[in-house]
Amino acid sequence: MEWMTLAGTGVGAIVGVGATLLADRVRWHRELAERTRQERRQIYVTCLTRYRQAYEDMYAVALAHRHQEPTALDAAVREAFRGSGCDEVRESALICAPERLSDVIEEVYATLRELEDVFTAGQPALDSPEFQERRLKHAQAVWAARAAMRRDLEHRD
Repeated sequence: MEWMTLAGTGVGAIVGVGATLLADRVRWHRELAERTRQERRQIYVTCLTRYRQAYEDMYAVALAHRHQEPTALDAAVREAFRGSGCDEVRESALICAPERLSDVIEEVYATLRELEDVFTAGQPALDSPEFQERRLKHAQAVWAARAAMRRDLEHRD
């Protein structure tokens, strides 16, 4: 009977250690998933914020330089875009975000580049319906990206 007590104690110890290891593994996985989610959230916020900053800076430059020669306007708008950090944050987002978000991130970037072309050309005029259409296209791409990013952040891996 002595060996049964010893065996029971051994089995109990094995079950206890196994349960502890399993609980630690589950907790580690949950913490890793939360840390990854927070990192993606930060990347998404930075991405959309930089895109917004690029738009605002290009718009301000285009407005301020609209009566200058085309080459000065072009250079000023392109510098505003470069200075925004859009390219860097776009690359971070494309590398760190799940592949299913690549298209929406790229769509926002593409519409922003289209606006850059409008600003550098000075056409259509910033108060024209044609410009408002292009601005709306960009805004819709931003809204679609926000929705996709929210879905991603709510998704549990």
